Amino acid sequence: MSASSYEAALARLLVHEGGYTNHPSDPGGPTNFGITIYDYREYVKKNATASDVKTMWIEYAKRIFPAKYWDAMRCDALPAGVDYAVFDYGVNSGIGRSGKVLRRVLKLSDETSAVSDAVIAAARAADAKETIAAICDERLRFLKSLKTWSVFGKGWARRVADVRAAALAMAVGTETAPTQSAASGRATVPMATTAQQGTAGAVAAAGAVAAAQAHRDGAPVSIIVALAGLTIAAAVGTWLFWRWRQRRRQEMPV
Repeated sequence: MSASSYEAALARLLVHEGGYTNHPSDPGGPTNFGITIYDYREYVKKNATASDVKTMWIEYAKRIFPAKYWDAMRCDALPAGVDYAVFDYGVNSGIGRSGKVLRRVLKLSDETSAVSDAVIAAARAADAKETIAAICDERLRFLKSLKTWSVFGKGWARRVADVRAAALAMAVGTETAPTQSAASGRATVPMATTAQQGTAGAVAAAGAVAAAQAHRDGAPVSIIVALAGLTIAAAVGTWLFWRWRQRRRQEMPV
């Protein structure tokens, strides 16, 4: 798999992980962008506090994910879709479990979690869609067995369903990465740029037509200049409004 696949997988993962959490029922403790306080202490700051995690820059998370998860599980060598399913599972439940499950569904020994050359070969020889489905099925069974299912079950089930759908689409080459807010790690509600530009453009076009008509009607130059100024102001105001709406939508929780 090409290195660019990591970016699409990471974008989807950040949609599910979101921003800072510190739920008393979550054994991971303070977590931000999917990076726990233990990860932060290992890769960034040995004596990190919850406050450090809460104010963590997303760049740190993006630096940790490849080393601890993607590269550790050799996702670049796995088939499309399988890489994402393994990666997301590893971040959510640990690379030990994710690696063992991958080996198990490929009919290999799960006494180790290592993604060896034999695992890579077996994954490439298998039907990627069947492998993805088997991983997601096992993942959901495992999550349902946890005592915290009653607390996090609804979100977990939605996440596994989303991962399954996206991974299967990746396997057949039809997946499109979600729009992602790099600042918050939350999903950005899609807002068509063409619609944004089109609305401002329509305002500008209407103003141009009005100015041209005024010129044909013999209006004074001052009137034409005033119309042009109003048109520019209206177009800029429309664009700024759309930008404001986009930022507001970006703050919507996932």
